[in-house]
Amino acid sequence: MRFRPCIDIHDGLVKQLVGGSLSENGKDLPVQNFVSEKDAAWYAALYRKEGLQGGHIALLNAAGTEAYEKDRLQAGKALAAFPGGLQLGGGVTAENAAEYLAMGASHVIVTSYIFTDGEPDLSRLTSLKREAGREHVVIDLSCRKKDGHYFVVTKRWQEFTKEQVSRALFDGLAPYCDEFLVHGVDVEGKKGGLDEELVTLLASFPYTVTYAGGIASLADIERLRIAGNGRLDFTVGSALSLFGGSLSFEEVCHEYNHAG
Repeated sequence: MRFRPCIDIHDGLVKQLVGGSLSENGKDLPVQNFVSEKDAAWYAALYRKEGLQGGHIALLNAAGTEAYEKDRLQAGKALAAFPGGLQLGGGVTAENAAEYLAMGASHVIVTSYIFTDGEPDLSRLTSLKREAGREHVVIDLSCRKKDGHYFVVTKRWQEFTKEQVSRALFDGLAPYCDEFLVHGVDVEGKKGGLDEELVTLLASFPYTVTYAGGIASLADIERLRIAGNGRLDFTVGSALSLFGGSLSFEEVCHEYNHAG
């Protein structure tokens, strides 16, 4: 059970947003919890100093926009500051995955790209595996609850897929990736506590999974450890002192900067 830090970039700035408030059209303003005065490279250098491997950079603007290019510029600076130490997601495809790996990302993270008509697209998964290598791919299966079950959501977490979060889904996608990332979107960014039901479900799968969503205190992390049987890695965003929250980065780093 390790702490995986994050660097979320929006409009070329390091921010913490309520993820569920992002719109696919880019016109509706998202809810901002924090906007940093420091750039992405500063955070990457800190994570490198603390030996925090496997964190993720999220490019939150839509690919092809001017804002996305600003995000890319910031991401490039972060990857240069911590080469091989960070994963990168947001607008990743089979066509540009190798470019991000060459820039210094250890892995690329994909969600919407690998779904077509609400189902996994095997041709895209195969292309991505070929271009990036299975060992460099993270599949993001962030989800929301509907009708009592968790379903994967895409397009800035606004569109439900047909895929329920299940062992069968993970088994089917595991040959194409090194690990998984799952945000509990219903609690993400709200600092109101984790989704223990989702944590318990994810911990029942025999794969490397990083959980994100709602963690606001050391007590929440302990609940994650218990509910997840110590098997899940985790990330903390808005609640962390680095991003204006009350949860001490130093304490989290000290307690959970290792596996086990």
